[in-house]
Amino acid sequence: MATIQIRVDDSTKTAADSLFSSLGLDTSTAVRMFLMASLEYDGLPFAIKHRTPKPDLLEAIEDTRLRRNLHGPFKTAQDAVNSMLEDD
Repeated sequence: MATIQIRVDDSTKTAADSLFSSLGLDTSTAVRMFLMASLEYDGLPFAIKHRTPKPDLLEAIEDTRLRRNLHGPFKTAQDAVNSMLEDD
């Protein structure tokens, strides 16, 4: 049996341990699952891509830079944040 060692910051390790624990796993098991899934997929088991902001968000950013239409397209700051956090 081989050993893999990786370095991550403390907060990432703590958050990952908590997440995996909530799923009934320890971090070592989760990493083994990732490695097995990578072999099964013959690559990473998820898409790697740059996140492209939605057109309405790009418009809002440009409007802010140009100091125009500062009333929208979002009605609240929370609407703007929610738009940024939405997955495609």
